[in-house]
Amino acid sequence: MKRSDTRMQVMWNRLLALVEEQAQVLVRAAFSPIVRECGDISAGVFDVSGRMLAQAVTGTPGHINTMAAAVAELRARFPVGSMRPGDIYMTNDPWIASGHLNDFLLMMPVFLDGTVVGFTSCTSHLVDLGGRGMGPEGSDIHDEGLLIPPCKLVEGGEVNALLLEIVKANSREPVANEGDIYALIACCEAGAARLLQMMEEFAIDDLQALSDYIVDTSRRGTIDAIAALPKGTWRHALTVDGYDAPIVLRAALTIAHDHILLDFSGTDGRIGKGINVPLNYAAAYSVFALRCIIGPDIPNNAGSLAPFRVTGPEGCILNAQPPAPVAMRHTLGQMTPDLVYGCLSQALPDAVPAEGASCMYDLPLRHVADAAERGEERFALELVFNGGTGARPGLDGLSATAFPSGVWGSQVETTEATAPVLFERRELRPDSGGAGRFRGGLGQRIEIGSATGQDFLVFLSVERIDTPAQGRHGGLSGAPGRIRIGEDRRPIAGKGELRVRGGETLIFETPGGGGFGPPAERAEEELARDLKTGLVSDHAADAMYGRKP
Repeated sequence: MKRSDTRMQVMWNRLLALVEEQAQVLVRAAFSPIVRECGDISAGVFDVSGRMLAQAVTGTPGHINTMAAAVAELRARFPVGSMRPGDIYMTNDPWIASGHLNDFLLMMPVFLDGTVVGFTSCTSHLVDLGGRGMGPEGSDIHDEGLLIPPCKLVEGGEVNALLLEIVKANSREPVANEGDIYALIACCEAGAARLLQMMEEFAIDDLQALSDYIVDTSRRGTIDAIAALPKGTWRHALTVDGYDAPIVLRAALTIAHDHILLDFSGTDGRIGKGINVPLNYAAAYSVFALRCIIGPDIPNNAGSLAPFRVTGPEGCILNAQPPAPVAMRHTLGQMTPDLVYGCLSQALPDAVPAEGASCMYDLPLRHVADAAERGEERFALELVFNGGTGARPGLDGLSATAFPSGVWGSQVETTEATAPVLFERRELRPDSGGAGRFRGGLGQRIEIGSATGQDFLVFLSVERIDTPAQGRHGGLSGAPGRIRIGEDRRPIAGKGELRVRGGETLIFETPGGGGFGPPAERAEEELARDLKTGLVSDHAADAMYGRKP
């Protein structure tokens, strides 16, 4: 490696460290538990052209990869010549930012000697933006809360007080929203300060050479990884629960010598409930899934993202157009990796895992409408739990693990300190992982009740209730998710609004991942360990594996 390349690599590594520090500022300063405890964020640094140079590992693909495109969009909307030190731009437009109104995206120009040298950006989830709240019941985007077009949040270091008051006035959690917005501002400012510090240390007055090195090196590495793949087009269809009827997602994956094209043609059309997905969000998770297999050691930036293109006909449920309701866009958006892997497994049969729970069990809770009149506490929060991942070609799936979202599970203690709810149980679900040579990851059983006896609302929008995660290459499917009140055996649909009354217990069980390979080929010692630890019961060992060790 030439000395100049070594210097570039050192600066690149510094950027990767810089954005992680930037992300930690956001996590530590945030008010909302979904940010502070679950890491539902993104943070990154960009060159003056709006190309992403580095992104924090802390965060989610739905925030990170949409941020990469959003900064380029904002950069094009606001001329650099009009920007001043201390300016920060913001939007929560789902078709620019991160797919639904609750995600706020900020972009801050970084000035050196009066010249813009780059940008810092970040995204995080605000718990409530008014409207019908976080649930699938809205009939259009206007039902779902406050939409803020691209604008200046901060001008010359002064926060737009009127804009902040409008956000607070349209929220059931105004204090948390205000705190989260200031945390986003601090995140941008921390990244900018560290970027200028790095530039001073390395005695550079612009990022152009470093930017070109990062983008070009990453693009070449990704193209080399694509060049080593089989060439052709592979198709797959994935049936998901939908809202009140199954929905079919379809994709065609084309691998060429220097790029990959994913096309959603044939996917069912948008529906009148808020599980539609803007294309930017569907693309974010689809490309993430591909990058987990193709060049996974190459850092994520504008160069490594460039060879991937995602398209879909306007109006399909994975390319919903305004004003479609999209509040729970993650419900189907996070299923796209399983759709993509159904295509990729045909080209690389020994490299792709089985299907997993995929869609996180995102459970927005809030007070009932008449809580104030009844003298009860008003609150709004969002819980996040995960199921099992699909078994991998050489390893079992991971239990209760976030994939593809990357959002860590909600913490019991933090939740109970934030709202009048009580966790009565939280444990792994035995037998929920699909049997196979490698077993699918296990889901969870969580029981929640009221800590004060007051009623509360739950807004459900989860998948894998009717269509469990399928195994691969002979592996069996994972257990589907289940939702019910107490020990009532009547099933509760995975979408809709549910009132949990004081004294009742909400029980929800997250799905398990599919197995990989024939169950008869599972190693005796692995099955013995599962039986000993209770992950697999004696009955399931007989029924699914056909034997006991």
